[in-house]
Amino acid sequence: MIKLGLVLVLVGAVHTSVVAQQGAAGVSPKLLKGRVIIDGSSTVYPVTEAVTEEFKAVYPKVKVTIGVSGTGGGFKKFYNQEIDINNASRKIKDSEKAKACAHKIAWMELPVAYDGISLVVHPQNTWVEALSAAQLKQLWQPDSKVIKWSDLDPGWPDRKIKLYGPGADSGTFDFFTQKVNGKSRASRSDYTASEDDSVLVKGVAGDKDALGYFGYAYYLENQAKLKAVGIYEQAGVVYKPSLKTIASGQYYLARPIFIYISLNRLTTNMALSSFVEFYLQQVKSLVDSVGYVAMSDSAYSRALEKFRQRTSSASCG
Repeated sequence: MIKLGLVLVLVGAVHTSVVAQQGAAGVSPKLLKGRVIIDGSSTVYPVTEAVTEEFKAVYPKVKVTIGVSGTGGGFKKFYNQEIDINNASRKIKDSEKAKACAHKIAWMELPVAYDGISLVVHPQNTWVEALSAAQLKQLWQPDSKVIKWSDLDPGWPDRKIKLYGPGADSGTFDFFTQKVNGKSRASRSDYTASEDDSVLVKGVAGDKDALGYFGYAYYLENQAKLKAVGIYEQAGVVYKPSLKTIASGQYYLARPIFIYISLNRLTTNMALSSFVEFYLQQVKSLVDSVGYVAMSDSAYSRALEKFRQRTSSASCG
């Protein structure tokens, strides 16, 4: 493990109450200036946006920008040193780790909440209440032969299914394909893809024969115009995405979500240090309001301590 000691003494010994008054950089929040650049997952975006709004009220002179290019797209910018933080709806891949090492990037992985990828259809869809894992695979596997609803169940309409889902740069795409098809990025390609979940919401909400998947927050925000589809578990039990089933892990497509911090940029960006401290201290109180599930107090405490120690998650041999 690599440790960047340049700011360890400055931040590691500072008590939380002092940080709240002076900022992680030892500067009054009202006076601290700088910029924090974030990109990556559209799934994690609502969480980071909620934290950012609170942060701006305390640190008015710090400019925070958040892009949405998908987890994979964000990692490309991350190891090219274009951004400070990557929002990620999956863990970093070995290939991305290698590129970060090649660019001499030290980074830190911090889990911030739990999400549940939601399967959704149009509210006028009266025939689908739940799908089994086998049906999900049958529908989304590469070279799938499922074209109509009746291909999944002969009692369902003989009409074409219109599919919507994340694009190839999305961490949600990676997680979903691994979980459903047993291999990351293994998926049928004849569907409407976008890294912008709002596009997917609009597509499903506008077609009664549509089915799509994306993060739980986007379903929750748009549940008046969407219908969640449950997933059959053993003994015919059906679990739909909810704060309870995601928190318990009962929901089939529950997962953690992360932020990745560039320790290289942290050494020269005092505003970034204050932002991450603030993020880890405040996120638990905000995640429920944007449709995610908070981690335990101890999990956030461990994440904060890890950040203060500046311990890199990178392992470059």
